[in-house]
Amino acid sequence: MSATDMPHIREQGRLSRVVARLWMKPATVTANEQVADRFHLITVEGDALEGVTWRPGQKVQIAMGSAFVTRTYTPIEWNPSAGRMCILGYAHGEGPGSTWVRTVAPGAGCDIFGPRASLDIGSLPGPLVILGDETSIGLAYAATHQDRARLVTSCFEVEGGDTAQRVIASLGLQGVSLVARRADNAHLPALDASLSDGVAAGASFVLTGKAATIQRLRQSLRQQSVPATRLVTKAYWTPGKAGLD
Repeated sequence: MSATDMPHIREQGRLSRVVARLWMKPATVTANEQVADRFHLITVEGDALEGVTWRPGQKVQIAMGSAFVTRTYTPIEWNPSAGRMCILGYAHGEGPGSTWVRTVAPGAGCDIFGPRASLDIGSLPGPLVILGDETSIGLAYAATHQDRARLVTSCFEVEGGDTAQRVIASLGLQGVSLVARRADNAHLPALDASLSDGVAAGASFVLTGKAATIQRLRQSLRQQSVPATRLVTKAYWTPGKAGLD
């Protein structure tokens, strides 16, 4: 690093602190529990999280050392009385988000932007079917606990079935099926097949996770005449792109 770079870096640091102070909520990590390989249940608390209105499906962005470098997460629950938020983090790479999920320790400070609109699952009619992958398990938990009288079923493409099953059991999730991911995408027809029961039952569908899988499942649902009013989608990640919002 040359001496000419230093003023620019200092200016970026000052601007980042201003943005965090104006727009982000300061909080402290109070727990980071490794639920299973790559999966961490992270609890964050702070006065700024009190009295916040949050709905399952909404997202937050957490600064990774700078207000201009953030990663997006879907909280699984938010206690506005206690000023407490929980996320189920999945470390599936080597980027700043995965590193933070693996290594952030209780007592560490963080800055949070949100919650903000992402998926409006509360307005969808009928039973709910959630399709996705490891990054979608937290959403399934939030949706299940939003309305315990509502039937919520899920199907996830996963790298390691045993690992994901341990997470699902730890969260007490019911109605979840897992499809083992294959490099040649030979598992995708099994995901397509999982749509039929929901279509017959008049369910609404939430497609999250990998962008390419979402595109395929959305096309399958359209071919089965599922109306747009019963379908919402959100790509959480795609190979080669970091920090999808």
